[in-house]
Amino acid sequence: MMTMCTKTMCTRLWGTQVTIAAILSAAVLLSPFESPAQDNSIGEPSNPVGETKSPQEDDGIDSNLVPLEPELEPEQTVSPPDLPLSDSMTEPPEQASGNASLDTPGTTDADAQGPLYNIPVVIDQTVQSHIHFFNTSIRNRFEQWLLRFSRYRPLVETIFAEFDLPSDLVNLSLVESGFNPYAYSRAKATGPWQFMKGTGQLYGLRIDQYVDERRDPIKSTVAAARYLRDLYDLFGAWPLAMAAYNAGEGKVLRALQKTQAESFSEISKTKLIRLETKQYIPRIMAATIIAKNLDQYGFNQDPAPLHQFEEVVVTRPLHFRAIANVTGIPYSELRLLNPELRRDATPPGDTAYHLKVPVGTSSKVLELIGRVPTHKFPTMRTQVRQTRQVKTDSARWYRIRGGDTLEKISRRFGIPIKTLKSRNNLSGPTIKAGELLMIAR
Repeated sequence: MMTMCTKTMCTRLWGTQVTIAAILSAAVLLSPFESPAQDNSIGEPSNPVGETKSPQEDDGIDSNLVPLEPELEPEQTVSPPDLPLSDSMTEPPEQASGNASLDTPGTTDADAQGPLYNIPVVIDQTVQSHIHFFNTSIRNRFEQWLLRFSRYRPLVETIFAEFDLPSDLVNLSLVESGFNPYAYSRAKATGPWQFMKGTGQLYGLRIDQYVDERRDPIKSTVAAARYLRDLYDLFGAWPLAMAAYNAGEGKVLRALQKTQAESFSEISKTKLIRLETKQYIPRIMAATIIAKNLDQYGFNQDPAPLHQFEEVVVTRPLHFRAIANVTGIPYSELRLLNPELRRDATPPGDTAYHLKVPVGTSSKVLELIGRVPTHKFPTMRTQVRQTRQVKTDSARWYRIRGGDTLEKISRRFGIPIKTLKSRNNLSGPTIKAGELLMIAR
């Protein structure tokens, strides 16, 4: 098995937060809020049903995209048929660190000999109903999601480990999109992690008429890991962080403040959280339980071929079909490896675009690339749109946890203690667990 990528490639795609040694040790080849109305919430629609334009209507260039499957569409995915919402769902206690539960199982009624979970997992009536839904009502479709995700799971787990995230948290992507890079919702959320445009750009993803990195399985996963890390830093508990991923952190913060609550189970019993979000957490738990017990549920365990590739630097626009005609590489392979290219061609104006090609073909492509004709994009109407600055609470606030001190928080976020005090009007060193601290990164 070949290594993931060169040092230069990893640094370019991953960013400085990821250690090169850890990346090179893996077995796959890699090259990476406030409210829905502000277009920076993941998973919660910002427009009424039936009023959202499809990507094709929006700019006429995304014919490859496919709608989210009905079971995943946020406006429809409330609960399986006849599923009562259980008010008895509880949360296991978490320690201070985001990685604290890695060595201990979540609270579960599972057999003691069974797998351990590193996110909170309970098995109550609600979770059982979701398990039944995945395992029976939509079994074939769920098996397709598992098979597709198996292609990307090693790289997703590697990225999450670099951001100190629990490995079981990767199953959130099953609930978001079945890890389909080409999936889009009626709310215009796109890609395997269903980023809205504003949130995707906020977390460093390129989104324009030629490239949409929300669909890149690596770069979008890095963005999702960063966002989830920020949400955990804000809320200090994974159920709350996952709820905020679905509803937006502003909505979860307001629910906690209005109810003076401290846990997801408390706010889930109120009308301040939508039913979709109340069902979102047990849905992730159910997907995680099945994913870690494939034998028990009788799912196919033959994985798809891993997401591996080589890169070729392209200096001019080239269309997939033209490359396929000259090199013999199937068009479908180029499309599978480069889902971020919205028009099946490398973008104009990029003098060094890194095109992904199947393993073992880069030398052939380099040899023949001069014969590939330059692609000429059709003239498009340009639309002048007013852009607005997108802000996220998770990048500005930190929820103080037990055992925190100003010194610890200062070291964690690289902010001088004096600055923390002045931004939060603190006169002394005392801080209280549960309060919000402005960190303003």
